[in-house]
Amino acid sequence: MVTAIEAKISQERPEVQWAMNFTAGWIGVYEEQYRKRCVIIGEDTGLYKDEKVSKGCTPNYLPEFIMIESNKRDL
Repeated sequence: MVTAIEAKISQERPEVQWAMNFTAGWIGVYEEQYRKRCVIIGEDTGLYKDEKVSKGCTPNYLPEFIMIESNKRDL
């Protein structure tokens, strides 16, 4: 799954990119062996990096999302 996301996320329509980003985020949170790869996907694509987020909300930018959500779960 991560390999497919890595290969295709940059070429997809925005709504598909969002779904792939969402999926990569939760894979990165719950599957520690894929965490670094999912963070790199976010760094490489830059998706949602500059998105404004309301106070108390988790950003969609993968490096931040994965760090925040995995810390909440003490994984």
